[in-house]
Amino acid sequence: MKIREFTHHLYNYAPLDYAEDFDNVGLIIGDAEEEIKGVLVSLDATEEVVEEAITENCNLILCFHPIIFSGIKSLNPTNYVNKSVIKAIKNDIAIYAIHTALDNAMHGVNAMICHKLGLKKSKILIPQKGTIKKLTTYVPVDKADYLREKLFEAGAGHIGNYSNCSFNTEGLGSYKGNEQSNPVYGEKGKTHFEKEIQLNITFAKHLETKVLKALFTNHPYEEVAYEIETLENKNQNIGLGMLGSFEQPLSEIEFLEKLKKVFKTPVIRHSNRLGKPIENVAVLGGSGAFAIPNAIGKNADAFVTADLKYHDFFKAEEKILLADIGHFESEQYTKDLLFSFINEKFANFAIILSKTKTNPVHYY
Repeated sequence: MKIREFTHHLYNYAPLDYAEDFDNVGLIIGDAEEEIKGVLVSLDATEEVVEEAITENCNLILCFHPIIFSGIKSLNPTNYVNKSVIKAIKNDIAIYAIHTALDNAMHGVNAMICHKLGLKKSKILIPQKGTIKKLTTYVPVDKADYLREKLFEAGAGHIGNYSNCSFNTEGLGSYKGNEQSNPVYGEKGKTHFEKEIQLNITFAKHLETKVLKALFTNHPYEEVAYEIETLENKNQNIGLGMLGSFEQPLSEIEFLEKLKKVFKTPVIRHSNRLGKPIENVAVLGGSGAFAIPNAIGKNADAFVTADLKYHDFFKAEEKILLADIGHFESEQYTKDLLFSFINEKFANFAIILSKTKTNPVHYY
């Protein structure tokens, strides 16, 4: 299997369209046309991880964090980024990073945190904007059912727990073809009126190419009239962070002890304890200080994240328990999530879970 085919499946699992604007995701290093010998799954793509890939005869590293965030102006081995990149290129090892594309996925990083904590009824904390689009097109009445079904097959028409959703309005369309036209209905040079269905159907933005292909392939008209607009509607299945609840509330001490055990951390930095039970919990893997107002706004009793600064703890304002469990600790199970996905889907090459510990933070 070629890297291109493999990454296509990754794209369907966590579409890169939903990665944050600041991020650098996708195939960062390597040739998409190379045949895969083996895949090493890791949280990071440090020089040590690249060395592990060489040892394990893997020519593709699937990692969570991108090794290159911003532009590289020179490739001298003067820092850890350049060293990793140089070693990967020298040894024909490709690197694919999934990062915030997986952060924003319903089944991604934060779902894994909820799972490990035993949180139920999980939902997105901060739905991503601009992820839903709407197609409006006009089709002859006798072809409407056929076209609608083809658009459904392309993935359009999903709203939450419902599929095959559309709105249809019957009306009268008119057109007049010129000498170069080849109308399916009516005659060129004459104004023609046709009973049509105005078909309105929504779709996820990463499906736009697929939906338009279905439209143009299956629409009967020579020239297809259509409109696409981006909706302001919130998408309940795409976004950062999650909110879930315990079946039985925990005391604050029990909750903090559970965090230490589950995420294998010797220390948790937290805000002032409020003396109330912890039932509703917001989580956001990695640096999540920006989401403190969202967690408070959702009436969460606690917010689990990482990289909180001194002044961030003041933002709790006696309304929520903030718990900083560490950046690595909050994302450590992500590589297990990725490994499980590709291990179930592919069997024609080696898939190896990295044993290299990439956490740069140590506790004394």
